[in-house]
Amino acid sequence: MSRYLFRYEHRGDPLLPWRAFLLHRVGRTAAAATAVIVVSLVLGMLGYRLTESMGWLDAFLNASMILGGMGPVATLHTSAGKLFAGLYALYSGLVLVGTAALLLAPFMHRLMHRFHLEGQREGRN
Repeated sequence: MSRYLFRYEHRGDPLLPWRAFLLHRVGRTAAAATAVIVVSLVLGMLGYRLTESMGWLDAFLNASMILGGMGPVATLHTSAGKLFAGLYALYSGLVLVGTAALLLAPFMHRLMHRFHLEGQREGRN
């Protein structure tokens, strides 16, 4: 499935038109990035709810702040909560880097593909 989801054009193929590029390629990767973030946020909320017995709103606030790279808001009282927060922070850092790479990939591929096509044209002349 991921092979079809993130399929890019071959080096001999022409560039996608901008409309198709933005709607299909960027749209698919943005949807995949959104899904990763939503799943990560739900996992964080469940973790705070189970380890610290926080309400849903407080769990959402803490999980979203850590996922966004800001850090926790509430003081943690249990050892399980502190352990979860540390592991979730490490996980969130990886999600942040991975999601940024996922969102930049179509643009980087398009740029490299364009340079490759220009190099082929210059080689023919």
